[in-house]
Amino acid sequence: MELLHAVKEACLQRFEESGERIQICISKLDEKQLLYRHNDVSNSIANIIVHLGGNITQYIMSGLGRQEDKRIRDHEFLPLSDINKSDLAERINAIFLDAKAVIAAMDEFVCTQKLLLQGFEMTGIGAVIHVVEHASYHVGQITYLTKMYTGEETKYFDGIDLNVHNA
Repeated sequence: MELLHAVKEACLQRFEESGERIQICISKLDEKQLLYRHNDVSNSIANIIVHLGGNITQYIMSGLGRQEDKRIRDHEFLPLSDINKSDLAERINAIFLDAKAVIAAMDEFVCTQKLLLQGFEMTGIGAVIHVVEHASYHVGQITYLTKMYTGEETKYFDGIDLNVHNA
């Protein structure tokens, strides 16, 4: 059970980091930047955030938390014409908080249970790992676009000496 706890804690730490980074990026952007699509095959930052919310809800709240799966994935990628920056930040923050509670409450049975999520068979812990890596992947996109639009650093690592060698 100690290994399970360590894996869950590591996943929660990385997941929380992604949520914090999304909030930092949203705070640096205006609505126009959040909605901007470079072309028809690229998504806006707002679309990416809506998509992350759909993925997290489907895999964690529905798949692990046993809530009804209401996700319509294709709608997450429709061009958005208007968005309230504060509402977007609050919605994704609430989804991250709900998901963290479900993950933290997982027991060994839920972690090892075989599930069919979005057509893929995986264990409960596999679903968590998928969501963590999926969030990280898209946070990288959001971060890149934020830096490109603002010309500013995100300051994720302010106050941390990243040149310290491993002990």
